[in-house]
Amino acid sequence: MTARSRILLLAFSALGVAASASSTFVHYRLLTDPTYASFCDISASVNCTQAYTSQYGSFLGVPVAPVGLLYFLFVLLMAGVAGRTTSPASETAPAYVFAVSTVALAFVLYLGYASYFVLKTFCILCAITYVSVIAIFITSGGATSFPMTTLPRRASKDFRTLVSNPLPLVLALVFVGGAAAVLAAFPREGGSPAQAQTAEALPPVTDAERAKLAEWWDVQPVVTVPVPADGAKVVVVKFNDFQCGACKLTFDAYKPVFAKYAANKQFRYIVKHFPLEGECNNGATGGNHYASCEAAAGVLMARSKGTAGKLEEWIFGNIGPPALTPEQVKDAVRTVGGVTDFESQYAHVLQEVKADASLGMLLNVDSTPTFFINGKRLPKTLVQPQYLDALIDIELKRATK
Repeated sequence: MTARSRILLLAFSALGVAASASSTFVHYRLLTDPTYASFCDISASVNCTQAYTSQYGSFLGVPVAPVGLLYFLFVLLMAGVAGRTTSPASETAPAYVFAVSTVALAFVLYLGYASYFVLKTFCILCAITYVSVIAIFITSGGATSFPMTTLPRRASKDFRTLVSNPLPLVLALVFVGGAAAVLAAFPREGGSPAQAQTAEALPPVTDAERAKLAEWWDVQPVVTVPVPADGAKVVVVKFNDFQCGACKLTFDAYKPVFAKYAANKQFRYIVKHFPLEGECNNGATGGNHYASCEAAAGVLMARSKGTAGKLEEWIFGNIGPPALTPEQVKDAVRTVGGVTDFESQYAHVLQEVKADASLGMLLNVDSTPTFFINGKRLPKTLVQPQYLDALIDIELKRATK
C-alpha cells in the first residue's frame, strides 16, 4: 500500500469514527432520555432523530450506529497494520478493508435511499458516514495489489500466523469481545412495532426517571389547542401525515399506550391531518408526499363506514418503498375502506383536511408527527412509549386530584 492510500484510509476511517461515535451517542440518548434534543436536528427535513428512530435505525434488531462505529474502528486498525511492513498482514490489510467495505457500501446505499427518498430527511451525521464509506471503498480497492479471488487462501495463512502470535491474537479477541459487548449493552428500541404489543410489555419507568420527567414537563410552555375535549381531562392531539416514516413509527409504537387509556373517559386522543403536500396544506414547504391528501381524505371518508382504523393500518403498512401513489390510495379507500364514491366526496372532505392543516399552521407545526398533551408540545425527538405513558399518567393524576 502506498503512503498516500494509507493516509486516506486513516483520515476517512477517523472521520467515520467521529461521525459514527456521535451517531451512537445521539441514538443512545434518544433511547434513554425522553427530554433529549439532538444537536443535529435543524429542521423537519434536516433531522437526525427521524433517521435514528425510524425502522431504518436498526437492522435485524441491531442499532445501525454502533455497528458503523465498529466498522470504522476495524478500518482504522487495518490501516495501522498496513503501515507496519513487518506485519504478516500488511499486504492483505487493504483487501480485508475492501471486502468489508463492499458490504458496507451496499448497506449505506440502502440507508441513503431510505433517508432521502422514503423518510425525506437529511441526516448530517449519516451523510458523513456515507461519504467515508464510499471513500474507503474506493481507496482500499485501489490499494489492493492482488486478485480478490486469492483472498480466502491468504486469509487462511494470516489466520494461522495470528493464532501462533499471542499479541495480535489477544488484540483480535479484545476487539471481537468489545464489539459484542457494545452491541449487547446498547438499548433496543423499546417502542418498536415488534416489541410494543401491549402496554404491560413496555419497559418500566423508574421513580427517578418519572421524577425527572415530571420536573421537565412542568416547565414546558402551554398553548391553546382548540379541539373539543368532550369532558376529558387529558387530551392528546397528533398532527399526522400518512406518508411520513416517523408518523408510522409512532402509529405502531404508541398504539398500546393509547389502547391502555381508551376506556378512560378522562382521556381523549385526537388525530389531526397535516399532509406535507401543497394541495391541502399551504404550510407544506418542499413536501413531496404526493398521496398524503388523498390518504387523509380517504381515512375521513372511511369513518362513516367504521373502517378508518383498518384503512390506517393498510396505508402505514404500505408506506414504502416505493411510496404510495394517489391511485393506489384511492384503490385502497375503495377495497379496504369500503368507500365507493371517493371522487364525488373528495372536494368536500378535503376542506376538513385543510382546516386541520390550518390549525397546525396556527400552532406552528412544522414537522410530522407533532404531539400536544394538554397544550404542551412533545419534543421533535420521538418520545419512547413508556415515557409517553408516564406523561399521560402524570397529567391524569394531576387533573383528577
